[in-house]
Amino acid sequence: MFAPELSGLRAEIASLRAGHVVGRVTSISGHTLRACGLAQSAGLGDRVAITRRSRDVPAHVLYGEILQMDADTALILTEEAPVGVSLGDRVVVERDGDIAPSQSWIGRVIDPFGLPLDGKPLMRGAVPRALRSGPPAASARRAMGPRLDTGMAVFNTMLPVVRGQRVGLFAGSGVGKSSLLGHLGRHMQADVVVFALIGERGRELRDFVETVLGRDGMRRSVVVAATSDRSPLIRRRCAWTAMCVAEHFRDAGAHVLFLADSVTRFAEAHREVAVAAGELPALRGYPASTAHMIMSLCERAGPGAGAQGDITALLSVLVAGSDMDEPVADILRGVLDGHVVMDREIAERGRYPAIDLLRSVSRSLPAAATDDENALISRARVLLGAYDRSETMIRAGLYSEGGDATLDEAVRAWPELDAFLAEKEAGAISDSFDRLALMLRRAGSARSPRQQGPASVPPGPPQGDRPALGA
Repeated sequence: MFAPELSGLRAEIASLRAGHVVGRVTSISGHTLRACGLAQSAGLGDRVAITRRSRDVPAHVLYGEILQMDADTALILTEEAPVGVSLGDRVVVERDGDIAPSQSWIGRVIDPFGLPLDGKPLMRGAVPRALRSGPPAASARRAMGPRLDTGMAVFNTMLPVVRGQRVGLFAGSGVGKSSLLGHLGRHMQADVVVFALIGERGRELRDFVETVLGRDGMRRSVVVAATSDRSPLIRRRCAWTAMCVAEHFRDAGAHVLFLADSVTRFAEAHREVAVAAGELPALRGYPASTAHMIMSLCERAGPGAGAQGDITALLSVLVAGSDMDEPVADILRGVLDGHVVMDREIAERGRYPAIDLLRSVSRSLPAAATDDENALISRARVLLGAYDRSETMIRAGLYSEGGDATLDEAVRAWPELDAFLAEKEAGAISDSFDRLALMLRRAGSARSPRQQGPASVPPGPPQGDRPALGA
């Protein structure tokens, strides 16, 4: 019964080193410094510890990462400002840049180095994993699997998510993406849920764990967090560590739900590191390596091969001013299997989650639905599109019922369809489709307004208190 604890203890002991090669700081410039004496013992990307010494204060350790190497020196980007570092200070290469997840990590909050953030001890797993490993062989990967129950009507019907799918969640700040991810983390079908909280505000971490996820959500989750005050090296590493954890459980045969908030902050952290390493900006300030970095991370998610499980990924993207053509959003749209767009105007009128269905798409369709279900989805989109194109005219009182049968039906269906996009689903996927079919049937079978009497102004957006699924 003590086998897991013993294997973790053996892994911790095996990671210890009896000796270290010591280098010395030779120059300092901004947040970077150069050190000599590491050429034979260090590698690109290794983490190093710089010991700052002063006559008046105790020694203090500062960490950094090797970005460049030549025959004599290594260029190091520090994780914090190298205030107090002097020429000649010691530089030691730390443990290799790997992570060793284990089953005991479920229910825990950790940092990108596998250290606990919840105040409890945490053992390494028995098998270390490289941070930047490759995806399963493309020719051996399975196709995407069956549709997943998400606990939300819109994802159960018009924006289905299937096992192994990779979906982008595009939203501005403060429109509800974190709460939506938390809801899906609690209710979506999966064996294990891995959260990557990249650059989140420190005060929100505890609230996310205790309130948004809650005790039930944490029972099957691993949260990897790097708050906004951490260095770009740590924020970038957060995404890789979380993906390593997801791959660990995938290789054990589990279905893993991977939720990253947000890929934009991952890209911004990489930009800071790349510029420090000498890369020139190419894509609106982002270096050319940004596209490869994002695509490499995304490709590691998806269906597994052989006896492996699958990683279903939901990746949030911050879009400033709803600009879907900004570099990170544009890169992700090309590599993902669907995108969900959240609109600030919808959030401002009180409908959460503020999903703009007409700008969202799931590439699992039409295969993820039956012919009858696809017909319902298509009809709902037609009606929502008809209402959207004529909304200004309707609000201005220029709409006259009876001139366009499709628009008449759209006006009748819109209040229920709009509310449907925000509804939670306690039942099965079939229950969501049954309710959608009933709404469309009511709208299509209603008597013409000319038969009922004078035309009335269609109801406006549903008002009222903000639903429990907050921003």
